[in-house]
Amino acid sequence: MRPQPAIDALRAQIEKIEGHRRRVKSVLPFGLAAVDSRLPGGGLARGALHEIAGGGHGVIDGAAAALFAAGIAARTKGRVLWCITKPDIFAPAVAQAGLEADRVIYIEAGDQNSVLACMEEGLRHGALGAVVGEVAHLSMNASRRLMFAAEGTGTIGLALRRWRRQADSMDFGQPTAAATRWRVSVLPSTPLPVSGVGRPRWLVELIRARAGESADFELEACNAKGFLSLPAGLAHGPAAAHGRRQGAAR
Repeated sequence: MRPQPAIDALRAQIEKIEGHRRRVKSVLPFGLAAVDSRLPGGGLARGALHEIAGGGHGVIDGAAAALFAAGIAARTKGRVLWCITKPDIFAPAVAQAGLEADRVIYIEAGDQNSVLACMEEGLRHGALGAVVGEVAHLSMNASRRLMFAAEGTGTIGLALRRWRRQADSMDFGQPTAAATRWRVSVLPSTPLPVSGVGRPRWLVELIRARAGESADFELEACNAKGFLSLPAGLAHGPAAAHGRRQGAAR
């Protein structure tokens, strides 16, 4: 018979591992059945790294991707660390996506390697709601380090892929350790019954989801609390029943 201290130590190790897995399985729902039903666990995994990029229209889609990330971060609790290489983010727009300025800590790093280092330290800290980092390239090794750091604390990591040159966007197709990969493109805004500009509308593509399938969604942009919504014309139509237009990964 094994000594009791050895059995107790083994149980403690098992409990530690199970507790770690429970943190990883915790999710942050979007609050839209159409989207959450496509994600393992019914939401965006906490304690994990997620990739977000703009579609094919450069700065415009890149800004939409940043607001998509801001909406996710806004729905977490606590401060948000946002790591950048250049101070070109428009804070009022981020606030309109639900992420108030007093919750965000901006760190201007000198280069991409510094951004990745800051992201890793932020994810290891454990007291942040989310960590956002703007990077052009994300290697498998770098993404694994970020994923490991996120898993240890349960913090959501968001790698916001930004490219100064369109040719660099080809890197987005390379494999990484991220749990999900998203692409956001701007669509014509929601029409209003009177003159004016309607709520922005996005094509949000779930290109990759670990243990899930690809899908895409036509959604209205984040509101003042960080939540997306189905356009009124789709909420009661076939799109609501299916929750998506299932698409092949692009």
